[in-house]
Amino acid sequence: MDASSITVAYDGVDVVHDADLFLPSGQVTALIGPNGSGKSTLLRAIARLHKARTGTVTLHGAKVDPVDALTLSRMDFARRITLLAQSRPTPAGLSVRDVVGFGRHPHRQRFRGTDPDGASTVERAMSLTGVSEFAERGVESLSGGQLQRVWLACCLAQDTDVLLLDEPTTYLDLRYQVEILDLIRDLADHHGVTIGVVLHDLDQAAAVADQVVLLSAGRVIAAGSAVDVYDPQRLTDTYGIRIDVDTNPATGLPRTHPMGSHHLRTERIPTPS
Repeated sequence: MDASSITVAYDGVDVVHDADLFLPSGQVTALIGPNGSGKSTLLRAIARLHKARTGTVTLHGAKVDPVDALTLSRMDFARRITLLAQSRPTPAGLSVRDVVGFGRHPHRQRFRGTDPDGASTVERAMSLTGVSEFAERGVESLSGGQLQRVWLACCLAQDTDVLLLDEPTTYLDLRYQVEILDLIRDLADHHGVTIGVVLHDLDQAAAVADQVVLLSAGRVIAAGSAVDVYDPQRLTDTYGIRIDVDTNPATGLPRTHPMGSHHLRTERIPTPS
């Protein structure tokens, strides 16, 4: 998928400026940057939740000609791209299975409402996200982390080629953060899903993504592998705090070290002889 020259404005003021974003098929692309950098806005513009003032989003497929996703009907678009937003309302009185089933809406025939693959796809989505065990529970009884996984299962049930995730590890404890990131990796590696994901944790982005895209003030600053993008001076300038970078000996991936005032103060304390 290619997003080209995307500009998004709020109240007449551009907040994303002529941004290009390439999501390689079957790979994971992580969008990183400080708060207000435009990463979530860019992702939501691609998902048509924000109207882009300029730009195109070109979808490629082995069996179809390239098409600008911004011109598709709502139903056709929903069969090609889905977004897990940062927050969604908690629907009262519905079971987990009901909510995951919402993802099948684009695939139901307009007049008869039939969906031959619906039940099996919902079951698979719940299994992949680990929510099958409470499929019949009301979603209002779930914890924030459990509900996040239910919404991810809903997105998987939509069964699109492109999956966009806006901070999917929010509200999750460490175990489920790791499990969600593993799932993202498996969806790309074993199911060929094209994934764009907004993450705040730089080390998580380096671990899960084939490429990272660094944004600042609504502009793409750098894109490529984490090794190429994680230049200490570039990260320091972008985040406004000193960030050192070394290599994790266990993984060979870049590892970041934000240096607050406490770290810098202890650096200056001489070691007793």
